[in-house]
Amino acid sequence: MPAGGPSKPLRVQGVLFDLGETLMQFGDVDLPKVFEQGTRLAYQRLLKWGLKPPTFHKYHRHKLLAVRWNHFKCRLTGREFNSLDVLDRLNRRSGIRLTRAQSLELADLWYQPLRQCASVDPEAIRTLEALREDGLTLGLVSNTFIAAEVLDRHLQSHGLLDLLPVRVYSCEVGFRKPRPQIFRAALERSGLSARQTLFVGDNLRADVYGANRMGMISVLIDPLGRHRRPRHRPRHRIGRLAEIRQIVARYNGG
Repeated sequence: MPAGGPSKPLRVQGVLFDLGETLMQFGDVDLPKVFEQGTRLAYQRLLKWGLKPPTFHKYHRHKLLAVRWNHFKCRLTGREFNSLDVLDRLNRRSGIRLTRAQSLELADLWYQPLRQCASVDPEAIRTLEALREDGLTLGLVSNTFIAAEVLDRHLQSHGLLDLLPVRVYSCEVGFRKPRPQIFRAALERSGLSARQTLFVGDNLRADVYGANRMGMISVLIDPLGRHRRPRHRPRHRIGRLAEIRQIVARYNGG
């Protein structure tokens, strides 16, 4: 027997979730279309405020190129950008100075068409409520360049915000999953240890590999069974979020 005596049985203390295609479903979105729709809403608001942006074509093209370039850099480096900063820089170059509240309003309008594509399975809310009642700490870890305030409003509109007290967005910490920095930030904010935390997501590299590397208990949600021989192997595989309670029960003797 080791000098320290028998090890304590593992008990799950918390569950952290990915956002897109895990807690929220966005489906097959026409991204160029929703990007243009959101840009037009933001552009119309600038005009309503009496400001003078360049022509819509120029405004849309500059914004699209800036987001694509920053997103490309982030995929290469594992770092993340905040769309709010990019939009502010573009506005200043056009001689447009906005308050923080105005910048957030524009960012929210820009995100609005994508938000309208999203849905939340009622089972997700019931599952989160049940896990909270079981005494587990819950949180969210998402790769996103959308401003945190905008995403929090979206979560609030679906009744998810209060169920996820710990929320870590890559645009805030500056690193994307599977980089360890973003997982470490979530564990520190939640007060959880990696080995006592489930991480639930749909992406093999970002979610499964990232969680495995941190020593977390990875759970792949794969309702269509698309990942039959994954390169990065999850500790558990589920088809529905409700199955998470069964996994927790196996560890906690429920």
